[in-house]
Amino acid sequence: MQTIKHTFIGPIRQAVTMAGLPLKGALKDEQLEIISEAGILIKNDKIHQVGNYWDLYPEAQSIGAEMVNLKGDFVALPGLIDCHTHICFGGSRAQDYAMRNAGKSYLEIAKAGGGIWDTVTQTRKANLEKLVQLTLQRANRHLKDGITTIEVKSGYGLSVAEELKMLRAIQEANESTYADLVPTCLAAHIPPKDFQGTQRDYLKSISEEVFPVLKAEGLANRIDAFIEETAFTADDIHSYFQKAKEMGFDITVHADQFHAGGSLVAVDFGAISADHLEASTEKEIELLASSDTIAVALPGASMGLGVAYTPARKLLDAGASLAIASDWNPGSAPMGDLLMQAAVLGTYEKLSNAEILAAITTRAAAALNLHDRGQLNLGMLADIVLFPTADYREITYQQGRLKPSKVFKRGIEV
Repeated sequence: MQTIKHTFIGPIRQAVTMAGLPLKGALKDEQLEIISEAGILIKNDKIHQVGNYWDLYPEAQSIGAEMVNLKGDFVALPGLIDCHTHICFGGSRAQDYAMRNAGKSYLEIAKAGGGIWDTVTQTRKANLEKLVQLTLQRANRHLKDGITTIEVKSGYGLSVAEELKMLRAIQEANESTYADLVPTCLAAHIPPKDFQGTQRDYLKSISEEVFPVLKAEGLANRIDAFIEETAFTADDIHSYFQKAKEMGFDITVHADQFHAGGSLVAVDFGAISADHLEASTEKEIELLASSDTIAVALPGASMGLGVAYTPARKLLDAGASLAIASDWNPGSAPMGDLLMQAAVLGTYEKLSNAEILAAITTRAAAALNLHDRGQLNLGMLADIVLFPTADYREITYQQGRLKPSKVFKRGIEV
C-alpha cells in the first residue's frame, strides 16, 4: 500500500493558478485567478488544495504535512512547459550563425557544409551514451529555469537505425532527470541525402520499420513532419500521416515556416498542434482558429534567423489557441531560453501577461495532449515554480532575467 505524503508550501504572496481559462482566444489579465497569501497543499505527487495559507495551515498541521516555510516574497506558477524542442543533438552550428549574420543565404550555408545535414552528420557520430548525456544536460538546464515538461524531437538521424538511436537516447535521458521529456518522432525532418530512393520511399520505410518499434518500445506517441519546399510536400506526407493516424499516434506539424501550406495539412489530419506559422496569412489564421489544432509560436527561430514573428496577436484575436515554445535547436534557435523568448514575443505581438503565461503553461500542455499539468488546481501534477518577487507581472517585465528560485516537480523540490 502506498504511503501518503503531504507537503505544504507557503506563504506565497501570489499563486497564479492558470485555472479556469478558456483554451482558445484572447485573454485579459483580469481573467487570471490570483490567490494572495496562498498556500499549496500537496498529496503525494499531485496538488490537493490551493487557497489562503492561514485557512489551510490547520489542516496541513493536522495531517502531518511536511512544511516548506517560505521567507520573503514569492510568486507561484505551474511548472513551465516547452512544447517544441530539438535538444537531442550532437555538435554545434556556430559557423552557420556567423555566416547567416554575414549575409549568406540558407543555400550558401548548406553548400559550405552547414544546415540541418551538418547536425545530422554530427548526431550520427555521437553514440547513444553521448546523446543521452547531451540531452540530459540541456533538459536539466531547462529544469533549473522552471521548465518541468519538455517535448524533445528526433529528426537528426534520418535513417531507421539513427532515428531509433535518438529516441532511445531521449527515453534514457527521461529516466535520469526530474523533468518529464515528451518524445516526438521527427524522422520526416528533411529528405536524407544518403537514402537510395524517392522521398516517398523514405517515408514508407520509416512508417513500416520505425512506427511499429515506437509502439513496441514505448519510444514515442507523437509523429511530426516538416512541410516545406525544402523538406516534404503535402502530397509526400499524406500516406505517412495516414499510417500514423491508423496506428494511433498524435500528429504535429512544422507548418508555414517559410511558405504557407503546412497548417492546412495539420488541420486536415486533426493535428494536435501546428508549429512555427511565421508565414501564415489571414487564410491560415482563420483555418487554425476554426479548428482544434493549437498554434505554436517559436520566437527563438525568428530571432535566430532574423525573420518575422508568428502572427500571435492575429491568431488569438481570430479565436485560435496559442502556445509558445523555444524550438531549442543547434541551427535556428540555439538560445533555448523559453521565458525570455515568450516575453519578447509578447512585446512585439502585444500579448497580455495572461496570454504569455497561458502559452507556456496550460495551453502548452494542451499542445502536447497532456491534461494533468499546466495549472495549480486540484488533481494536477504538483509541478510548481516559485519566482522571488511579490508581483507576477515582474516575470514578463524582466524579460527572462527573473528566474525561479525554487522548482518542484511532482511535489519534490528539485
